[in-house]
Amino acid sequence: MLRIGINGFGRIGRSVVRAIYENGFQESIQVAAINEVAAPEAMAHLLQYDSTHGRFAHKVTHIKSGSLNTIQITPPRGRGIVHPSRESLSGQQSKIPTKDDTIALLHEADLNKLDWAAHNVDIVLECTGIYSTADDARTHMSRGAKKVLFSQPCGQDMEITVIYGVNHQAVLAEHKIVSNGSCTTNCIVPVIQALDNAFGVESGTITTIHSSMHDQQVIDAYHPDLRRTRAASQSIIPVDTKLAAGIERILPHFAGKFEAIAVRVPTINVTAMDLSVTLREKVKVAQVNKVLANASAHFPPNIIDYTEEPLVSVDFNHDPHSCIVDGTQTRVSHMQLVKTLVWCDNEWGFANRMIDTALHMHSVGYDPKL
Repeated sequence: MLRIGINGFGRIGRSVVRAIYENGFQESIQVAAINEVAAPEAMAHLLQYDSTHGRFAHKVTHIKSGSLNTIQITPPRGRGIVHPSRESLSGQQSKIPTKDDTIALLHEADLNKLDWAAHNVDIVLECTGIYSTADDARTHMSRGAKKVLFSQPCGQDMEITVIYGVNHQAVLAEHKIVSNGSCTTNCIVPVIQALDNAFGVESGTITTIHSSMHDQQVIDAYHPDLRRTRAASQSIIPVDTKLAAGIERILPHFAGKFEAIAVRVPTINVTAMDLSVTLREKVKVAQVNKVLANASAHFPPNIIDYTEEPLVSVDFNHDPHSCIVDGTQTRVSHMQLVKTLVWCDNEWGFANRMIDTALHMHSVGYDPKL
């Protein structure tokens, strides 16, 4: 049984907990403790009710006993309320347990005051978006965690950055400080790899069309990034991205061969990625789509999916795949310049990969001497 602690209970932290229960992982993962500076009542409420992913089928109850706070997760009685797209997208039936689960709630702003040891935590999922260095990970480990998995790309001081399905097999027992990359690297790297294996990729450019995020303003207000001073619901807003560097970290033979820009659009979830690559071989649209349609066979479940249905962004909400190629949008210019459109649920797909990576980190073991 993998025991996890979650530091930061925002969009990804809450999605991880919900995905554990919706995917029936309770027999292999136990959420031992969650640290969040927000009020415990708000934590329970936002886990139960979510504007993007719908109401959680399990009942969430905040329990206070003296100075101790916990949340109790109670399985649904009967069918319960399930997100309408879940059954068709998961490809599996969730196991509904019969017992309640209790998760300890911590309320520490200082990492040095955390006590993961008291909760026998194996891996901390660092989901605040604030802490991003190896030193931060070592602080978690000094407080009792055996390993740390970051929900963001972080810097070069990570022991390894994992894009599950592409390089997760490189994770060893000695890797205790791990980055799960970004939602966009998880989305686009498998597609680039599939095209490179089939045709050889020379270079490429990417435009990420990303839903708005919590670091933007509801109405015009101050922000260090002047573009993000503007109301998120009123504009398409260019933002900085280090996606090209993330691609190079996972696929180093593409160093200096990719460039990327990103814009935020007024939707609350789901991202589209416009990928253009120059290939070594000459191809036609049908050849490209055949490779991408068959790519899922070469990856673990829920990495690449393919569709030719006339879908829009909301149709990919709550989709657990890292990436979904829209074959209707594939274009080829002069037989070697290929454009593809790739979708992902930047919250739900990434949260599912956090779980996959954590389980793999646990499976390779832990050696306290390393």
